[in-house]
Amino acid sequence: MTADEWTDAFARELGLSAPSDDQVRAILELAGTAAHSSERTAAPVAAWLAGASGRALDELNEIAARLAGSEQDAAG
Repeated sequence: MTADEWTDAFARELGLSAPSDDQVRAILELAGTAAHSSERTAAPVAAWLAGASGRALDELNEIAARLAGSEQDAAG
């Protein structure tokens, strides 16, 4: 089963529409930011928190980028 097939099936089970290609890119950007600026396990937890928050993906990615930037500032 491909990632798209799995996501589509999971969305159906949840009674939701599968995310668009743009939404998938934004979700992966968020997960990537979390994984690369922290421990990798932060990525799935960040994705869960993002979904629970109900906030827009653009806003969530801005928050993640800000946090990643503050981590780099502290390290540098």
